[in-house]
Amino acid sequence: MKLNPYLNFDGTCEEAFRFYEKCLGGRIEAMFTHEGSPMAEQVSPEWRGKIMHARLVVGDTILMGSDAPAEHFEKAQGISVCLNVEKTAEAERIFHALAEGGTVRMPIQQTFWAARYGMVVDRYGTPWMINCEQAS
Repeated sequence: MKLNPYLNFDGTCEEAFRFYEKCLGGRIEAMFTHEGSPMAEQVSPEWRGKIMHARLVVGDTILMGSDAPAEHFEKAQGISVCLNVEKTAEAERIFHALAEGGTVRMPIQQTFWAARYGMVVDRYGTPWMINCEQAS
């Protein structure tokens, strides 16, 4: 069994996933709009170009997402996507990339449990925790 985070956006899924692809060094494997799908008639014409499903592969992890129409969209609350990174330089690079245009909740720093740890909400409203464990 695998757990995969599934993020909802208010119409910015494609932009967010292209940003995550760049920040995280992943690869978008799928990005489907409503246009041309069996769902096209179930959404308004202006929403048909929005993302019905996106899939980003980062290493052996999958991040998925879609756009949710206004009546179904809820901001992320009470959750964070946690990235465990092996190298401190990579943890700092990812943290600062995600923080660009976002809100830093806890600056990336050394803690008693981690070589680097920080919390940020990116410009798309996704909360992230970046963790780089101490060497054993």
